Amino acid sequence: MPAFLNSRDDGFDAAIAALLGAKREEAQDVDDAVAAIIADVRARGDAALIELTARFDRLELTPQTLAFSAAEIAAHCARVSPEDCDALELAAERIRAYHVRQRPADARWTDPDGASLGWRWSAVAAAGLYVPGGLASYPSSVLMNAIPAQVAGVERLAICVPTPDGVVNPLVLLAAKIAGVQTIYRIGGAQAIAALAYGTETIAPVDKITGPGNAYVAAAKRRVFGRVGIDMIAGPSEILVIGDGSGDPDWIALDLLSQAEHDESAQSILITTSPDEARAVAAAVDKRLETLERRAIAGASWREHGAVIVVGDLAEAAALSNRFAPEHLELCVDDPEGFLPQIRHAGAVFLGHWTPEAIGDYIGGPNHVLPTARSARFSSGLSVLDFMKRTTITGMTPQALQAIGPAAERLAISESLQAHGLSVRARLDRLNRGQG
Repeated sequence: MPAFLNSRDDGFDAAIAALLGAKREEAQDVDDAVAAIIADVRARGDAALIELTARFDRLELTPQTLAFSAAEIAAHCARVSPEDCDALELAAERIRAYHVRQRPADARWTDPDGASLGWRWSAVAAAGLYVPGGLASYPSSVLMNAIPAQVAGVERLAICVPTPDGVVNPLVLLAAKIAGVQTIYRIGGAQAIAALAYGTETIAPVDKITGPGNAYVAAAKRRVFGRVGIDMIAGPSEILVIGDGSGDPDWIALDLLSQAEHDESAQSILITTSPDEARAVAAAVDKRLETLERRAIAGASWREHGAVIVVGDLAEAAALSNRFAPEHLELCVDDPEGFLPQIRHAGAVFLGHWTPEAIGDYIGGPNHVLPTARSARFSSGLSVLDFMKRTTITGMTPQALQAIGPAAERLAISESLQAHGLSVRARLDRLNRGQG
């Protein structure tokens, strides 16, 4: 059974603290194994990739078959139904339109002292996009990672997608084709992250790695960070729904289960001001679990990590939600726009009864790669900015240096950095001799 809590009950604060502190990530210690895999790929390159893929994915490869050929991609894409193709095309169109609006502008200006200041944005040169394979093979993740990178202006994109036993999801390859990605490697796990970060004889290294994966992928991304950039360390999926008694209990139940069916470690929470709604939603979840295809996974998630919380009012609901800082937050209330200003921490917010979280996973437009495990308190979902970097620009005229240089010199002296101060003083002295 999920946790049933009421803010008026004794022990409520302790129960919430336990929920907030619970670790849902993989319990096994994988870091040592990942460290060995990374070292092996760095040392042996393609040979290590081929051996590890045979061991973990039961797939025999050669350097020539690490990547799908153009003919293979075309053949797999031809297997996709027109209806699925149209859905992917629509999703790509909407995702691109949303992310184009995120492109930042360069800026230059001259300040009152005559200094020229500003910044310039530029894309990383190459990015590696990790897409889970096997049962968790999601074409939507291809679009969500590749399209922002392309909008940013990344010149070279490579996808790594494991194909255990050689099984290929043609929708993943079609999504890559729609997004304009030419290079797709059929490798996964920590070894794929190592190859993207350090390169092998066949795989060129990249500057940034993005995309979700299992515990081994997460540990590998953590280890290669610094050598390359990464988007985030993603944990199990989560959803929090805030209700006020005005929602359809079955709709809310399905929204909760939409994340529970991802993973036994996923978390689904309802916070409501209505005890009747709390009971009705819990009953609807139980009923839906009887027929859900992934009921074993969703049921385990709901029992072990789910929660139904009754609070006194929506202000209390907002304050509690902000403590959870959920990956996905649905506002299933009468006035979601009026309530929205009270929400400070959430990866993505879905407004009103007609906006299920699943719209955000596929077709809404905003990115579905989002911060988990309360990290929405300090981070954001994947965006165009993740594939760009800002370079600041400063230009001094003699007059500007004369105006602000003495202060820079004094600060350098105060920090005992003599050369810093002298680099300014040498120029000021020339100006003082009338040689500017």
